Amino acid sequence: QVQLVESGGGLVEAGGSLRLSCAASGRTFTLYPMGWFRQAPGKEREFVAAIAWSSGNKYYADSVRGRFTISRDDAKNTVDLQMNSLKAEDTAIYYCAASRVAPTSANHYSQDWLYSYWGQGTQVTVSS
Repeated sequence: QVQLVESGGGLVEAGGSLRLSCAASGRTFTLYPMGWFRQAPGKEREFVAAIAWSSGNKYYADSVRGRFTISRDDAKNTVDLQMNSLKAEDTAIYYCAASRVAPTSANHYSQDWLYSYWGQGTQVTVSS
């Protein structure tokens, strides 16, 4: 059993920054990955970023690479998403996700079916 709670969303001007945090409880993440997805109104959920819990390897969607940074804090059991140079198209509900299985391919990190646990989401709105 895992509970994920996102925080840090809000309104921000284009070009600004936000830092999202995902707090995990109910288990210890020492091997399995955690990631961020987002869903804009009328759009399908899409991958944003992920981090391997053991190695710390990071994976990003092309649309956010160079602007977003995913990180983790083992002591706090949190995963953060630092979002810089925000654009209007970044507006979405952002979801934290965690997996209880280890991916067998780097390509799996971007697949929503890898993740068994999901947070409630936090709204990010970027004004243009």
